[in-house]
Amino acid sequence: MLHSRKLQYIDEIARCGSIRKAAARLNVASSAVNRQILALEEELGAPLFERLPRGLRLTAAGEMCVEHIREVLKSYEKLESRIRALKMPQAGKVTLVTTVGLAAGPLPEVIARFIRNNPRVRINLRSDGGTTTIAMVLTGDVDIGLGFNIPATPGIRALASFDVPIGVVMPPDHPLASAKKVNLSDVVQEPLVLAQSGTSLRNVINLALSPLSLPIEPVLETNASEMLKLLVKAGTGLTFLNPLDVYSECKRGELAFRPLADAHVRHQPMKLFSRSRAPLDAATSLFVDYLLKELVAMIDELQEQQYLPPSAQ
Repeated sequence: MLHSRKLQYIDEIARCGSIRKAAARLNVASSAVNRQILALEEELGAPLFERLPRGLRLTAAGEMCVEHIREVLKSYEKLESRIRALKMPQAGKVTLVTTVGLAAGPLPEVIARFIRNNPRVRINLRSDGGTTTIAMVLTGDVDIGLGFNIPATPGIRALASFDVPIGVVMPPDHPLASAKKVNLSDVVQEPLVLAQSGTSLRNVINLALSPLSLPIEPVLETNASEMLKLLVKAGTGLTFLNPLDVYSECKRGELAFRPLADAHVRHQPMKLFSRSRAPLDAATSLFVDYLLKELVAMIDELQEQQYLPPSAQ
């Protein structure tokens, strides 16, 4: 091992509350475990455990020490996994969380291509939104997250960021589709189907619509982006989404996306992120590299179509 066995001893004693029980679980002599405790306490210059009649209890210094020890042990497990993966670089498991819109948009095709190229990698994808997306990454339930309007959060590191504006989604034969850009004042004259109030997307939409004097009354509100796209296809109304949400449908000619001409409309920052103190294993690193290449290619294509500004990446 690259770290001393005394780290395992301290961790096990903290879990068991007893040298005897820890020694039994580690299959070593109690005296050997006790020597390691005394040696570490002498090295640190502080007691790690209170000696009680019925066992041991961590001191304040011991709690800090055990927190550090467990991080070291977790990192070592990750290292072992990554070294094993060097022998089988296309094996492993990736867990990620993303928004409902991206899960129903370009991600399925991206993931399908990745799995075809890396058949031994298993993918666990959850779709969520808002603060729960961050929470799943922070708690370690998933390795990486991909979402919009992700705030700067302690314990989270950004792997990549993209600036993505919202625009109008409509049927390809709609009169407004003949323009390269459309004005909000023209869009609000049409029936609208919008993201539900309280969602991050609806907040961006409300900010965009706020300068208009006309009251906005959508014919339908939902938190299901797939429903919004189906209703637009059916001719029920227009909606506001970002171009990645409808990337596949626009390529197939099922929907049309047009940027907004209004200069005040705020963009949606999209962020790929992970836990700050958790290194990515080989399979996740492989997937992140692949995903970033796909996202950059899509962003480049959308910029060529003038759906995104040149500074989107």
